[in-house]
Amino acid sequence: MAKIETLEQLRALYKAPAERVLQKELHHLDKHCRTLIANSPFLMLATSSADGPADVSPRGGEPGFVRVADDRTVEIPDSPGNNRLDTLTNILSNPEVATLFLIPGMDETLRINGRAEIFDDADLCAGFAVNGRPPKAVIRVTVRQAYLHCAKALMRSRLWDPHAWIDRASLPTIGQMLKDHIGHDDPPETREEMLERYKDALY
Repeated sequence: MAKIETLEQLRALYKAPAERVLQKELHHLDKHCRTLIANSPFLMLATSSADGPADVSPRGGEPGFVRVADDRTVEIPDSPGNNRLDTLTNILSNPEVATLFLIPGMDETLRINGRAEIFDDADLCAGFAVNGRPPKAVIRVTVRQAYLHCAKALMRSRLWDPHAWIDRASLPTIGQMLKDHIGHDDPPETREEMLERYKDALY
């Protein structure tokens, strides 16, 4: 097995990117970026700590839950999660972030890279309230790069094709997997119990 250790070795394996691929990178949010963000109910937010370890966190809500403050700024509410705070802790030590916005049924995605800050301003958080409940904090990202990512990966995965979806019952419940990971003797939480527990947290 040959290990690739230099950029020259890497580039020798691949063709040069097409000019259009290089030209599509923006440094602001145009009308199309704004439209995609407004229609996206889901994004992945990538961060890394100052000493290197990386993390990717899913974020979701009703379409429009992420706001475009201006053509260089997006704001992401920090909705209730597991309270590990991996993303927020990373941002405090290394503000460089990357996001990937998805829209169900659309194979193209939107990538936005930039620099993040965390705010707990009451008025700002109130603007993201759901059913009268605001997030504890909002992540504000100053855009450095924004560009559309081609459809190939989602087309290959058939992500939105119901015929490609598995039967969820064919896999263990999250309760069973966590029981096995942790090794405790308590009965695993059923899916019905999980959904009941999530009712209050999914506002």
